[in-house]
Order: sequence, then structure tokens, then C-alpha cells
Amino acid sequence: MNVFTTLQQLVPQQKLSKVAGRLAASRHPYVKRTFIRGFAKAYNISLDEYERQSFNAYESFNDFFTRELKEDARTIDTTANGIVSPADGIISQLGQIKDHKMLQAKGRHYDVGQLLADSEDGRYFADGSFATIYLAPSNYHRVHMPFTGTLTKTRYVPGTLFSVNNTTAANVPDLFARNERLVCMFDTKYGKAAVVMVGAMIVAGIETVATGKITRTDDIQEADHDMQFAAGEELGRFYLGSTAIVVLPKAAKADWQETMKANSFVKMGQLLGVTKP
Repeated sequence: MNVFTTLQQLVPQQKLSKVAGRLAASRHPYVKRTFIRGFAKAYNISLDEYERQSFNAYESFNDFFTRELKEDARTIDTTANGIVSPADGIISQLGQIKDHKMLQAKGRHYDVGQLLADSEDGRYFADGSFATIYLAPSNYHRVHMPFTGTLTKTRYVPGTLFSVNNTTAANVPDLFARNERLVCMFDTKYGKAAVVMVGAMIVAGIETVATGKITRTDDIQEADHDMQFAAGEELGRFYLGSTAIVVLPKAAKADWQETMKANSFVKMGQLLGVTKP
């Protein structure tokens, strides 16, 4: 491991995230103004694409961080049987699940059942496909549906809070299957599919439209749902940045676009590939 990832193991990840969460939720004028303007300057954030175009219009840093886009800021690709990007960000990896393993970074793989925290689901997705999107701090931080489906289950899995950037992914074994995450399971026309929202260092929370903001616990939380979503509809959001992973079954026969590869920049709603159910 390099120095950056070693330091992440030494810091009290949960306590640091809890403190960051309190500050990020603060509506005190000085606190929110300092955090919002400092963050915007550090990451060169413009509000041109967003509904509220004044930094003063946001009630807290969390409100700013999960800011909503203008209605016409993104186009949802309508290609038949298309899989669209669930978020703005960078493709960390995408491809096929081989022998239950998903590629994390060059030379590192992790188990799909471990990611989903369910061995039966892991067996179901053997030989399927996946796409991992990393949301950088400057990105739009709401997660949208990559396909049309019915949400049937959410599974909160407690875990570590390592950063999920490329440096950490290359150095921490089983990173996405170790970090805190929310597994969202769907019924689709090609069978079960999943979107996994993975927490990270200083992430103050994960929220979905079905669950509200998740309360952290030491145990796995499962809930059943029956909620329909169309491709491009909002699924949830991160309070500080992280990663969204799309997991598809073998029956989907996903064919990823040739232009979509590791380190490609993507926008929410952009076509990642098509299925051939």
C-alpha cells in the first residue's frame, strides 16, 4: 500500500465521517457559506447546469452537494434496451463478471456475492456484467436509474469508509465489497439486476427515494419494496462523493459501447451499452 491508503487505515473513519456529516448539515450562515464557497473554489464548480444558480440559495453544504440539475441539463438516451450511466463521473471499470469475480483495478478482483452481501445473489450474477462509476467531488451527486425496473429490495451493509478513487482501488483489496454500501435489487425484463451505492471516506450518508436517508447500524438492514422506476429517474443521492455500480445478469447479454472503458468520462443518462434479452 502507498502512504495515502495507509493513512486511511489509521484515521478513525466512522468518527471523521460523523463529524463531517454534522458540519455538512449545519445551517449556520458562517459554516455553510465557508464550506460551500471553499469547496466550490477548490473544485472549480460552476452552477450553470443547476436549478439554483446562487451559492446563497442553498440551506447547507449537504443541500449544495446534492444540488439538483436544471430540468433540461441531461438527456436520457432512449436507445432500445439501452443501459445508461447512473451518474456523472468516471468509469472506474466495466466488463464481464468471470468466475463470480468483478474487476476492481488492474490486478485486483473482488467477489460479486461479497459486494451484494448475499451468496445466492452472487451465484445469480455469475457470468453477468458490471459497470463501476466513480463520482468525483466536483460531480453532480444524485444517482439515477440505468434501466427500467421495479425495486424489490434494499440491503444496507455496514463497512469501512476508504476513499474510492483510483489510487485506493488499486491498493486496497476488495475495496467495494468492504466499504459501507446500499444494495438496490430490481426486477427487469431480463431478470434481476442491481445498483450498488458505495460509501467512502467522509461520506455523511446515503439516501434513496424508497428508503429516505439510511441510518448507520452495525448490522445489515434489509427492506422489501415494490416501486417502479423508468431509466433516468432519480434513485438516490450521496452526501459527499462515492461510487455507483451497475450489476446485470448473464441473461441481459450486455454489450458495452466500444467508447466506454476505464477512465472514460460519462454523464448521467449517457448510453453505456445495450442488452440483448
